[in-house]
Amino acid sequence: MSDRVALVTGCSSGIGRATALALADRGYEVVATARRPETLDDLPVARTLALDVDSDASVQEACRQVGAVDVLVNNAGFGLDGSVEEVPLADVRRAFETNFYGAVRMIQACLPAMRSRGSGAIVNVTSTAGIAAAPLGGFYSATKFALEAVSESLHLEVGHFGVRVIVIEPGSIETRFGDNMVDYRPQPGPYRPLAAQWEGALDLLRGGDPSPGPELVAIAICDALESEAAPLRIPVGADAQLVAAARQGSDYESFEAAMREVLHIDW
Repeated sequence: MSDRVALVTGCSSGIGRATALALADRGYEVVATARRPETLDDLPVARTLALDVDSDASVQEACRQVGAVDVLVNNAGFGLDGSVEEVPLADVRRAFETNFYGAVRMIQACLPAMRSRGSGAIVNVTSTAGIAAAPLGGFYSATKFALEAVSESLHLEVGHFGVRVIVIEPGSIETRFGDNMVDYRPQPGPYRPLAAQWEGALDLLRGGDPSPGPELVAIAICDALESEAAPLRIPVGADAQLVAAARQGSDYESFEAAMREVLHIDW
């Protein structure tokens, strides 16, 4: 059994599940977690555990059972789409509770042991939505922008103690992410034409090719953990790299104009 313990949240499917498997293949003792632990029954890892990142008590109990970890992968989250005008605040709060506060809970629970030991790594899975906000995705982006900001601050705080912070920014990935999405875009209303136009823009951004599977993200996470030279932020996928490069290389007005032209957005 490896002496490197990695705890991964949101392992019932998609990126979390692929990451748990990839870390196990790289020799980690993986603790795979999910709200519904029965979804992990067939996952060939060292240990599976029930964990609801929205709950202080659940996080504390999971950390009590696991003890100190070498790697924390914050992956649990869900999507929320719809206009700023129309999405109910209750859904906005719920998205922040899982996507942002859930990650912070895990960090605050796992970090003290890493700091005391003088080593460890915290991997926060954000999104291209944490690089640039899209129409009808503002609240989901807000949760990811918030996690990006905290990750940057955390990097500056804990590197001194030998703890690494890695931000993984996936683009479009073929997962079951949409199964848990709260989506107000299909509803009739003033923004329905924009929703249809944006769907076509996403197809253009993907270049007509099928989205890569979650294994691409899992490999990026494992490779970053094994490289001391890995940067703080790692966009994953051709579309993510395109958005990151465009966003970093220009002022916002130029970025917006370019995206409108490339994606045929005239709203």
